[in-house]
Amino acid sequence: MLLDSLPSDWQQLLQAELQKPYLTELLSKVEKVYASNPGQIYPPKSQLFAAFQFCAEAHLKVVILGQDPYPSKGHANGLCFSVASDVKPLPKSLHSIFKERKADLQLPDLPNGNLEHWAKQGVLLLNSVLTVDEGKPDSHKNWGWEQFTDAVIQKIATEKHQVVFILWGAKAQAKAEYIDASKHLILKAVHPSPLAAYRGFFGCKHFSKTNAFLRMVGAREIQW
Repeated sequence: MLLDSLPSDWQQLLQAELQKPYLTELLSKVEKVYASNPGQIYPPKSQLFAAFQFCAEAHLKVVILGQDPYPSKGHANGLCFSVASDVKPLPKSLHSIFKERKADLQLPDLPNGNLEHWAKQGVLLLNSVLTVDEGKPDSHKNWGWEQFTDAVIQKIATEKHQVVFILWGAKAQAKAEYIDASKHLILKAVHPSPLAAYRGFFGCKHFSKTNAFLRMVGAREIQW
C-alpha cells in the first residue's frame, strides 16, 4: 500500500485524515495509474511521500509550499521545487530560488538542485498535488491531493508552534487562511517563476528572515 511509505510519525499526526474515504479512493486511483503507466507518473512511487520521509515531524521548523511535481522525466523527486541531483540545467523557478538564496545570504552556489539537505534539517517541501503524468502539468489536479495537503497544513498550524510558512505565489498564499499568524511566521512573495520573480520574489529575503525567526525562538538555523 502507498501509505506504508508515509513515515509512522506523520501517520500518527494525520491519523484522522488517513481514515477518510476520499483518501482511500485517491490512493487507490494513484496506485492504479502507477501500475498501468510504469515510469510515466512522477515522482517515482518510492518518492511519493519523500517530503515526509526526509523531514521528521518532531524536527519540523519550516514549510515551503509548491504546486505539483515537475512533469519532465527524471526531474521530480517528491520534494517541491527540488530535482534529482543529476538534472541540468535547473528548472527556471529553482534557478530563481537559488539566485535569491545567494543574494540574501551571500553564499556560494549549491552543487545541484536536490534539496534533500533542506528537508533533513526540518523543512517540509510540500507540493499541493503529489503526483503528475509525464509531460502534463496539473494532470492530477482535483483528484483529492489538495484536500489531503490542506489537511496537513491545517494540522501543522494547529498542533505545532513557531513554524515558518513560506508561501510563494497566489496559490500558496491562499493557504494562509489555515495558519494562525500569532503562533507562526508567515512569509509571502510572488512565485519564483521567471515571469513573476522580478515583481517581488527577488529581494524578499525569506531565507535570512526564516533564520532570524528561528534564532529568536531558540531553534537551530537552517543551513540553506
